[in-house]
Amino acid sequence: MPLRIIFMGTPEFSVPTLSALVEARHDIVAVYTQPPRPGGRRGLDLQKSPVHQAAELLGVPVLTPVNFKDRPDRQTFRDFDADVAVVVAYGLLLPEEILSGTRHGCYNGHASLLPRWRGAAPIQRAIMAGDRETGMMVMKMDKGLDTGPVALMKTVPIGETMTAGELHDKLMHVGAALMKEAMGKLEAGELTLTPQPEEGVVYAAKITKDETRIDFMRPAADVHNHIRGLSPFPGAWFELEIAGRMERVKVLGSERAAGDGAPGTALDDALTIACGEGAILPTRLQRAGGKALARPEFLRGTPIAAGTRIS
Repeated sequence: MPLRIIFMGTPEFSVPTLSALVEARHDIVAVYTQPPRPGGRRGLDLQKSPVHQAAELLGVPVLTPVNFKDRPDRQTFRDFDADVAVVVAYGLLLPEEILSGTRHGCYNGHASLLPRWRGAAPIQRAIMAGDRETGMMVMKMDKGLDTGPVALMKTVPIGETMTAGELHDKLMHVGAALMKEAMGKLEAGELTLTPQPEEGVVYAAKITKDETRIDFMRPAADVHNHIRGLSPFPGAWFELEIAGRMERVKVLGSERAAGDGAPGTALDDALTIACGEGAILPTRLQRAGGKALARPEFLRGTPIAAGTRIS
């Protein structure tokens, strides 16, 4: 018999999993997502989350509690009489009353190889750390931060130039297939759980604005990982004097390159930039308020001579 599922998610990353569960003919009795937020060109229009929009197209009831502190919100959750809750990038901490509010509890799709990269930014942190692989895990949630036992796992390699955006898109589809498989096993009574190892715990702290500036004093490998780990959002950046004033330029892609020099110096007219050890070559750049451009196109509009200091 199909499962009665409460789905809980917010961003685009969550939508393929919702779609996969619908395709598997489970009964999605409700969708929980973050409340509409100000958006649009002026930031005045309230915009529904990608999951909210997808759920409305499916004709599924949508609930947007700010949190679960109010007893009526917790009771409404329980009143759906669901078999299980599926959580993918929901964005709210769930109290124990919600974690135990369905017959089989809550299962989370998490974008890392737990216990490495527990927390808010596992995709970005894995790339920034230079990891060669990551993956998706389906785990049964408990009151800890991504500490519950694991049901299924799928490993995904991280390519040399792969950005966080590219890895995000890969993992969201891997995660959808994995959750579909997990719920099929749960429906058949065949889902087994394995406790996470006690060793190897690493936390993926939320990305902050003060760590997005590129530090060319670091080795080229670290600078390269920093750039691709923050691409496309929020974007790593440097400052450059353009037309007599300092301007912020985002670097959305890069390659490691040969060359040595004072860190933060353009080594040639092609924008090879010296780092503390080695050099990097930006492949995609964006001026403030402008479009993202491939390096040759960027340099046609904004030539940067060899010897230019970049900070």
